[in-house]
Amino acid sequence: MELNQQIFEMLITPEGRLRSRCLLLSLLLLAAWEAGSGQVHYSVPEEAKHGTFVGRIAQDLGLELTELVPRLFRVASKGRGDLLEVNLQNGILFVNSRIDREELCGRSAECSIHLEVIVDRPLQVFHVEVEVKDINDNPPVFPVKEQRVLIYESRLPDSLFPLEGASDADVGSNSVLTYKLSSNENFALDVKTNSDDSTQIGLVLRKSLDREEAPEHNLFLMATDQGKPELTATVQLLVTVLDVNDNAPSFGQSEYEAKIFENSDNGTIVMRLNASDRDEGANGEFSYSFNSLVPPMVSNQFRIDPNTGEIVIQGNLDFENINLYKIRIDATDKGHPPMVGHCTILVKVLDKNDNVPQIALTSLSLPVREDAHFGTVIALISVSDLDSGANGQVTCSLMPHVPFKLVSTFKNYYSLVLDSALDRENVSNYEVVVTARDGGSPSLSATASVSVEVADVNDNAPAFAQPEYTVLVKENNPPGCHIFTVSARDADAQENALVSYSLVERRVGERALSSYVSVHAESGKVYALQPLDHEELELLQFQVSARDAGVPPLGSNVTLQVFVLDENDNAPALLPPGPGGGAGALSQLVARSVGVGHVVAKVRAVDADSGYNAWLSYELQPAAGGARSPFRVGLYTGEISTTRALDEADAPRQRLLVLVKDHGEPALTATATVLLSLEDSGQAPKASSRASTGAAGAEAALVDVNVYLIIAICAVSSLLVLTLLLYTALRCSAPPSEGACGPGKPTLVCSSAVGSWSYSQQRRQRVCSGEGPPKTDLMAFSPSLPACPVVVDMGELQDLNDDRLFKVSLNFHNYQLIFILKCYNCFP
Repeated sequence: MELNQQIFEMLITPEGRLRSRCLLLSLLLLAAWEAGSGQVHYSVPEEAKHGTFVGRIAQDLGLELTELVPRLFRVASKGRGDLLEVNLQNGILFVNSRIDREELCGRSAECSIHLEVIVDRPLQVFHVEVEVKDINDNPPVFPVKEQRVLIYESRLPDSLFPLEGASDADVGSNSVLTYKLSSNENFALDVKTNSDDSTQIGLVLRKSLDREEAPEHNLFLMATDQGKPELTATVQLLVTVLDVNDNAPSFGQSEYEAKIFENSDNGTIVMRLNASDRDEGANGEFSYSFNSLVPPMVSNQFRIDPNTGEIVIQGNLDFENINLYKIRIDATDKGHPPMVGHCTILVKVLDKNDNVPQIALTSLSLPVREDAHFGTVIALISVSDLDSGANGQVTCSLMPHVPFKLVSTFKNYYSLVLDSALDRENVSNYEVVVTARDGGSPSLSATASVSVEVADVNDNAPAFAQPEYTVLVKENNPPGCHIFTVSARDADAQENALVSYSLVERRVGERALSSYVSVHAESGKVYALQPLDHEELELLQFQVSARDAGVPPLGSNVTLQVFVLDENDNAPALLPPGPGGGAGALSQLVARSVGVGHVVAKVRAVDADSGYNAWLSYELQPAAGGARSPFRVGLYTGEISTTRALDEADAPRQRLLVLVKDHGEPALTATATVLLSLEDSGQAPKASSRASTGAAGAEAALVDVNVYLIIAICAVSSLLVLTLLLYTALRCSAPPSEGACGPGKPTLVCSSAVGSWSYSQQRRQRVCSGEGPPKTDLMAFSPSLPACPVVVDMGELQDLNDDRLFKVSLNFHNYQLIFILKCYNCFP
């Protein structure tokens, strides 16, 4: 402002008009640059009169004078009242009321008035900073009119006695003080600068004092600041010379520094002093006290224990009010006269984060279309904090994470703008929470909520919960039964969310898909139009389409895999007999000389079902009259063999009825008739391998490799039974598993009726069903043969695509057999 006043004076004086043209042009360029930068700076001295020119604010902001009133030009200042005002006729910013820098900013080195200039139509916000410059309008002030200093006559030269200096409410050079002591031969003035840039003064004894010659000395101390013009203050120093006691208590250092947080609890210890006195007895005993020059604001906030020297808080400390206390401490002994030691304690009050940030929201622009462009301004936000330093540094953030961001436009001013794409179907309304958090520890925060409504745009197709569903249906279902319900959800609103369903037509073999299933257009229920047959169709896979009612419509498809589960609906079917049979009966000639165990015929049957429903067993029906038949049938092989040697008492024609039964529930059966004709022969037919083995005797059986193999199989069967029994016991002790596809127990069937090993697995597709535990198709049969020494090694259980493998190694004599046993869905 001083530069603006000089220019103004140059323009109104004839001598300066020529000289001022270049300077005026430079100032116009400077003002234009400041206006373009978004902030205008002015300066004004404190105590300026009403109407003092500050600056041409309208011109510097690039505004026309004629548009100030129509555009509602106004100036706002936070907490500053009406110190400055704008003349709407000429656009000049002038002083409206008295500006006292000390009242406005206290001892702060920088003092500014921040103005917010707002114009409408369109809305524009400008920030103007007016610096208030200090003038030397405050003289130095001593806290008392008279300072008393007690000095013992025994004090040595160069002893220092602290004095209370003056204070100046101004800042800068206007507050820098120099001191001058009235002329005398006994004393000199000592001036030091402390670590906090404050000045500490003391009275230095230049020569020894003699109380009997001069018990008192009257001095004058003058303080002068460096302002223009200089201002001074004077205080009288009354020095009293005391007698006798020649050692005063002393502190380890003349100045101590302590730091304490504001709002500390009463009774908090600030510092514990530890002085010493070289005297003995009563002259060495001393007590602590505040110096008589300590101002009331110190004694009201602190107290000192006279015995321990502990300085504790007894009032509420407020950093925003006073952040530094200078406490002068005296240590007075009990001598006659008592001697006093001095020290100064600088108590620095540390700022504590005790002021919450404040948030102000203005100029909201709502609602927002979901296809709005990035960078669209939603709201204007300003924040503030009364703390200082890091505690007063405020940062803004958005919580929770939303498609918006904050853009800083000026110190503590932000704009809420769109940062990413909106989706009304996902979120139709955002409660945007703006959090202002300061840098304190712990930090304080304040929140403000902005409700942002999102306008709809049609952009979503119907969606299924998953791309594929698996449906289990038992065969022989009634026509038109409901087997599944598909459901798609459309996130749009009103007619855009109305979904209809239809089949995606395709061919299933030679027939159309629509002849098997149908779907209800509104409910999505899928119906089986005819009974399904597992033997004809195990898997029916098709797609269902969902379309909304939008224009144009949007849609999506889902795949259904319908597994047809087998039921026991097919009875065992006998295979046609060999040559010589008729009418479905099996005829066979048998010599009476055959040995025990000779296979004379075999019944063959198949079952169109699968799994247990197709597992067949054979039983020989009792003969008429209860007579015991000399023949038997293998339980699972269907082989008919002799149980004893045939004799003349046996009827020449034997009629056997074999019952073939599956393992379904309920079981289905078929009956086979076997006609055996017994005839005498001089030469017995060639015996089977099994009969030959029996006739050869025990030693030949042990030598034959086939016998070893059969014995090994028997051992493996027994070992497998023990292993599965042990595992079943462990599984029963474990907690049951949950879910429709839980682990099932393996089923092992052993029989000694026929010496054979059978492994049946017709289908290996995995179907999850809640009707019962999964089954294994592993069946073991052990023959009735004598045991032999066998060494068995059971391998580890291994995983393979949710199935398990058993590795069994057998070592006997010079042979080694390795078996890999696979169990489907037996273990978790």
